Amino acid sequence: MEDSRNVRTVAIVGGIDNGKTTLVDSMLSPFLYETADFSASTMTVKATPVSTRFEVEPDNGILKRFGKEFLINFIDCPGHLDLTEEVNAALHIADGTILVVDCSLGPDIHTETMLRRALAAKVRPALVINKFDLPLLEKDVDKEVIYQSLKRTVDDLTSMISSCPEPSLGDPQLFPEHGNVAFTSGLHGWGFTLRQFAGRYAKKFGIEEERILAKLWGENYFNPAIRKWTDKGMDADGQPLERAFNMLVLDPILNIVNEPVTTSDQKAVNMILKELGLHLSDQERGLEGKALLNAIMRNFLPAKESLLQMIVLHLPSPAVAQRYRVETLYEGPMDDESAVGIRECDPKAPLVLYLSKNLPSSEKGRFYALGRVFSGSVSAGCKVRVKGPHYRSNGYRKADLFLTTIEDALVVEGRSFRRVDSCVAGNIVVLPGVDKFSLKGGTITTSDDTANIRAIKPTMAPLEVTVEVKKPVDHPTLVEGLQRCPNRIWDLVETYTNGLSLKISAPIVSYRETIMAESSITALVKSPDKHNRLFVKASPLGEDLTRAIENGAITSRDDFKARAQLLHEEYQWDLTEARKIWCFGPDATGPNLLVDVTRGVQYLNEIKHSSIAAFQWATKEGVLCEEKMHGVRLNILDVFMNSGAIHRGGGQIISTMRRAVYGASLFAQPTIQEPMYFVEIQFPETDLTMVTSCLQRRRARVLSEEQRQSLMTETLKYTITASLPIIESFGFHAEIHATSKGRASVGMMLDKWECIPGSPYEPGSKLETLIMEIRRRKGLQLQIPPPGSFVDRL
Repeated sequence: MEDSRNVRTVAIVGGIDNGKTTLVDSMLSPFLYETADFSASTMTVKATPVSTRFEVEPDNGILKRFGKEFLINFIDCPGHLDLTEEVNAALHIADGTILVVDCSLGPDIHTETMLRRALAAKVRPALVINKFDLPLLEKDVDKEVIYQSLKRTVDDLTSMISSCPEPSLGDPQLFPEHGNVAFTSGLHGWGFTLRQFAGRYAKKFGIEEERILAKLWGENYFNPAIRKWTDKGMDADGQPLERAFNMLVLDPILNIVNEPVTTSDQKAVNMILKELGLHLSDQERGLEGKALLNAIMRNFLPAKESLLQMIVLHLPSPAVAQRYRVETLYEGPMDDESAVGIRECDPKAPLVLYLSKNLPSSEKGRFYALGRVFSGSVSAGCKVRVKGPHYRSNGYRKADLFLTTIEDALVVEGRSFRRVDSCVAGNIVVLPGVDKFSLKGGTITTSDDTANIRAIKPTMAPLEVTVEVKKPVDHPTLVEGLQRCPNRIWDLVETYTNGLSLKISAPIVSYRETIMAESSITALVKSPDKHNRLFVKASPLGEDLTRAIENGAITSRDDFKARAQLLHEEYQWDLTEARKIWCFGPDATGPNLLVDVTRGVQYLNEIKHSSIAAFQWATKEGVLCEEKMHGVRLNILDVFMNSGAIHRGGGQIISTMRRAVYGASLFAQPTIQEPMYFVEIQFPETDLTMVTSCLQRRRARVLSEEQRQSLMTETLKYTITASLPIIESFGFHAEIHATSKGRASVGMMLDKWECIPGSPYEPGSKLETLIMEIRRRKGLQLQIPPPGSFVDRL
């Protein structure tokens, strides 16, 4: 699509089994449901791009203002929390998101997690309440119960959005009366927003559509005796009035549900079709029962029309979204040529293309690169610079740069690809041949001065496995697969290694080393030749600042003056010290800081690079058991350097600074942090004892316990949230599922790092036992270094 104003790129997110993939199919093939076999559907494990074109009908006045034809790109995302990397990749290239919620279950921890990630990425949400056909088919349907259940779902999500304000998005709240909430049966291909009913009543009664749309939700009642609207549920005589949603939305649907399902009377069916102004095909008229109901509902309320209209009206185009997303996406200055091109979605600006992920191709061992063109245009034969996610023009990982020529440009059409001459800003593009140069997270540009699109930071649980091939001849293939997929074992086995026979170990939980207090002494460390001295102290970084660094709010790439001002105002740092942060560690991005607080020291700049290298080393392999350090600030208080340059080289300084980090940490109450899952369990009242005993056996700490009446099934349900150590989580889901006979649902997400109580020098303590187990597994000496082993005497 040449005009980016008529493009919408939408990520479909939600919990497991909420019907996301089926909903996408309903928008691509809305008339194939009687022959489609959905029993063979499996869980989505990779974000999958699909697209459709939406032509506006001539009588649709509200959409004609936007254009005559729209290109809608969908990215169908997996719902499992272990696959959030796929969701993050999809949100990075999307401008809007559709949050799919099960009508009978409501929002859960999966839904909340997906919504928070979307808001953090500045992606505007819309809501689809799916499986809406289930409550309508229940016996003795209570319309008010259905409304209250839907209202609770909308209110819960509205409160989640309010807790994550994002001013640049404007007002992202979900209001059915505004038209950004849809009610669907994705499996049967029908659905609606309140705008569909408002349009019908506006034509029938000659009322403005917006006026009647505002009356179809909330406390709005129509009094037929005096033919007036009121916000009271009772009339003047104390008689109850029917809610507008129940009367004007649910009643027409229930009239269809009750007739064709309970009788095969063709006369009654014809009467309903005539009243609704519908025409069925000869094949559809031959159906009976639920099949006939679904056919009528697809003609009465087609899901494709209502959902695509909601997307066009309430989710932004690239031309709108990139104006406020550019600060989140682009790493370079906001006033350079590429940043301006991204902000304006300019097809004539320098090319800026972000590579989101790799898609399997028909050629064995090769992949297509799925990307988003944020600026400029890309075409076959275009000479480009392919930059990896760690490339920096200042010299850091400068080798992560490749010059190549684009072989071909493809776009997604349905579930297949189509070759195009060029693809302009705002569109999704598929590039063959780029996978040999760059992994996902890279940036393709045509300008030497263009910075990277900010890569996605992995949010997976800290679990590791060892992988080895059974046949030595397969080792090069394994190495290549690990380079392409360093984080997900499923991708490695099924996609990148072509089904090689591998030996995979049991998962190993990673821990973090930290400190709980400031160093009790100033650690003095001398260089090996005794000519140089370092005086350092370690102190905790603080939980809030550590989390801000991990979330990317504060990075090593920020302008040092702006970062210092933020640290001074938000975290009460001294402004001078905040401007003298030497580095983050490990890997130049971790939540540990090396800070220069010296005054008037000679030769300090000459040892800066060696000190940074030592700090990266020390924070990557901590002193207790060589786990990564977490939340530590190391202050360089004073330095004495020999006047001879030969004594100030890396051979003398690197080992000295590493010992200084270790020595200062051992005098600062060192400890181990273990990763914790935030767990949410929903279950019926009968399973309360079983769930609580299971949590107690696994060292879980209950955070909250809520008892709620299920409006749809009228049963009492409990929701327990708890903090569970990841080391205790193996088999937890299976145990809960087995003992509750499938009645309980479990959601888990990585939450935080929590200190293990005790002292590493207390024999037999839990902390000391854990450290010794880790040291034994890594082949280290079975003795924790004493506090004074790394410091020297004056």
